[in-house]
Amino acid sequence: MALLWIIIIGFVAGLIARAITPGDHHPSGFLRTTALGIIGAVVASFVGQTLGLYGTGQGAGIIGAAIGAVLVLTVWGYLQKRR
Repeated sequence: MALLWIIIIGFVAGLIARAITPGDHHPSGFLRTTALGIIGAVVASFVGQTLGLYGTGQGAGIIGAAIGAVLVLTVWGYLQKRR
């Protein structure tokens, strides 16, 4: 059941990030959008734990995952422009 929630939260966070971030170099499709959201949640959890916003073992919620996914998309777009 936890895996289902990870997929749902990842997909929603990926959709939010794709809607917020400008540019046309976004990964598309269900799997890539979900992976984007999940990676964003991992990034947000790591940064939040490093800054002391989250305790050990706590993860980012939907808002944190979306912010992390926006950060990942920004880096992705920067790397795509350099090619």
